[in-house]
Amino acid sequence: MNRALIAMSGGVDSAAAAALMLDQGYNCVGATMKLIAGGGSKCCSLEDINDARTAAWKLGIPHYVLNYTKDFARFVIEPFIAAYENGETPNPCIECNRHLKFRLLLRRARELEAKVLVTGHYARIEEQAGRRLLRKGLDPRKDQSYVLYMMSQEELALTRFPLGGMTKGEVRKFAEKRGLANAGKRESQDICFVPGGDYGAFMEAYTGKRYAPGDITDEGGRVLGRHRGLVRYTLGQRRGLGAPCNEPVYVTAKNRETNTLVVGPEPVLYSKCLSADRINLIACPSIPRPLRLKVKTRYLQAEQWALVEQTGPDAVHVEFEEAQRAITPGQAAVFYDGDIVAGGGTIRA
Repeated sequence: MNRALIAMSGGVDSAAAAALMLDQGYNCVGATMKLIAGGGSKCCSLEDINDARTAAWKLGIPHYVLNYTKDFARFVIEPFIAAYENGETPNPCIECNRHLKFRLLLRRARELEAKVLVTGHYARIEEQAGRRLLRKGLDPRKDQSYVLYMMSQEELALTRFPLGGMTKGEVRKFAEKRGLANAGKRESQDICFVPGGDYGAFMEAYTGKRYAPGDITDEGGRVLGRHRGLVRYTLGQRRGLGAPCNEPVYVTAKNRETNTLVVGPEPVLYSKCLSADRINLIACPSIPRPLRLKVKTRYLQAEQWALVEQTGPDAVHVEFEEAQRAITPGQAAVFYDGDIVAGGGTIRA
């Protein structure tokens, strides 16, 4: 049976992906992951579940809601909080893809005897010389390859991204032609489980903790003001610091031992190298010698030329040709060879 399990979020992308797989002759089954218990989040709300169910009904395919709330808390929310408490700035979308979509949901696909798992990501999967390659989506404004760098060869073999060769505009027009009610649905750019984008308030409500205020100092140690808890700040931040100065200042460091937020002029933020661990390589099993690749250290950043050297089984060192702004521990460094994702890892220093 040519069955495909479609991860349906309630948005236009996953609904269009389901329609495209139907057109390719697949027997499709829709599944929406319930990730957050209760209401108040932007993820898997009752509206989203109903939108996914409505799209599935319109396409004539069965639809199920799968409860992964405990798994989401364990693999996404709790590491997210721990990273911020450790002074890092995490990327929860990557961890959701790593653990939920391409592990647990892929396992469910196998249980349902589906040959492939389908999502609405804007990326492409190709096979070359017996190895699966992950390529950027053709729409540069929507490319999501950055948050997919952790995929294994097995996961890539069992996954389909039918939107990878389309633009967002083309997807919406296709959805309109198919009569999908969510063709014009707006997208949210915020982290789905943090209502209002206030990470500190979310973490305090979730953990019951109160993150202590402390001093804001300049690079020389002079006290400029008070912060509201280190978890509320990230490297390179300028707005909302509460440190009146005659010139713009930015967060340049967070000292957890003294509970001090350090601010300074923007040039302090620039550096030319980083170290990363928890690496995953896609285009090759290892990097036997330093490679000149393009690297991005944030989702929306343009890739920059760098020399990537594998320094251990689970570690790389990256040396940029030009200094980069606010390389942030906890974010992902993803390596590109043209439009091919060579691999990536988690920035540590």
